[in-house]
Amino acid sequence: MTIDASDLLARFLSYVQIDTQSDQHSAATPSTPGQWDLIRNLEQELKALGLADVRVTEFGYVLATVPATTKKANVPVVAFFAHVDTADSCSGLAKPIVHRKYNGQPIVLPDDPKQILSIENTPLLKDKIGEDIITASGTTLLGADDKSGIAIIMAAVRHMLQHPEIPHGTIRVCFNPDEEIGRGTEKIELSEIGAAVAYTLDADHLGEVDYESFSADRAAVDIYGVATHPGWAKGAMVNAMRIAAQFIDALPAAMSPEHTSGREGFIHPAHVSGSSEHVRVEMLLRDFELDGLAAKRKHLEDVIARLRAEEPRVRIELDIQKQYRNMRYWLEGDMRPVEFAMEAVRRVGLVPVTEPIRGGTDGSRLTERGLPTPNLFTGFHYVHSEREWVSVQDMCKAAETVVELAKLWEEKA
Repeated sequence: MTIDASDLLARFLSYVQIDTQSDQHSAATPSTPGQWDLIRNLEQELKALGLADVRVTEFGYVLATVPATTKKANVPVVAFFAHVDTADSCSGLAKPIVHRKYNGQPIVLPDDPKQILSIENTPLLKDKIGEDIITASGTTLLGADDKSGIAIIMAAVRHMLQHPEIPHGTIRVCFNPDEEIGRGTEKIELSEIGAAVAYTLDADHLGEVDYESFSADRAAVDIYGVATHPGWAKGAMVNAMRIAAQFIDALPAAMSPEHTSGREGFIHPAHVSGSSEHVRVEMLLRDFELDGLAAKRKHLEDVIARLRAEEPRVRIELDIQKQYRNMRYWLEGDMRPVEFAMEAVRRVGLVPVTEPIRGGTDGSRLTERGLPTPNLFTGFHYVHSEREWVSVQDMCKAAETVVELAKLWEEKA
């Protein structure tokens, strides 16, 4: 199988030059206007490929169908997902650079020469010598998370349409907004997708198949002090900023993202805003197990109870919202979607690997809602940073894997 690398690359480069950074403080879906620009482009590209049923919902979900080529009647409909938005850590308006036939020398990103990718600080590059590496210019995200996933799905769809002799069932394509702010599947019904099994293209390492993710909650602590004129504040003022500092200081360093790895969860203060009268601390709570997540909620409650006792005049409110749950809880009941993915990886000449995702994907929520959705590799690395990069060859391997998966579901029906 030969995926058209030049077409895949051209599409990817066009996608990353559209700023689709999402915004968790926006109530709209998609949360930012730039996502609509890419959504409309994808709508036109899918129509240009010859898919007649391309549809964009009012909330920015791009849906399309690749018709079945098999004569079997009982082949499950398989869906492939990728998200159009990029993270809010920095700008998503990339100036992509293709480093052809990477020679192993340090890659200096020109817009910020302090940003350097080398085999010493990026060991994975050692395995990419001779491949075509794509980076941004040093001051923005590349956007490979998850525009590489979009390009991969487009390349696989194009290949299947050009080769109707490949036997497969009906394939559904879905490109969705706002994954990076945890709202990627909120405004779509499973009936609109119309699939029995799905896959997200949103993992990094070559050959990776993920079926376990964090369970996640979002927490917000509002601290209300007592405001007075600072010149006459003795015995009267309660400074909410000082209480907030005590609150954050009471969160154990050992339970922070910068001190955890593997299967360890964390409490992450992600955003602090306010004044001496009112401070809001927004946090991410993560753990692979529900009892671990509950323990982190309990830790916040205990800290707040202590602060209230020490300063009765302060008012502290805690709000915890469920985000997503470990998709393993549902996938382990029927591992065929995972097993078929691993077999597809082997069929394209790779060794399948799996590890718990220290994050979440749209597959976490889709799986919980009843659509089993493991996560597949794209080849991107250092996502959410200016040093993000991806290999063209790895993206082609991912597209081959998508095609093999479509074939496997037909074959095993």
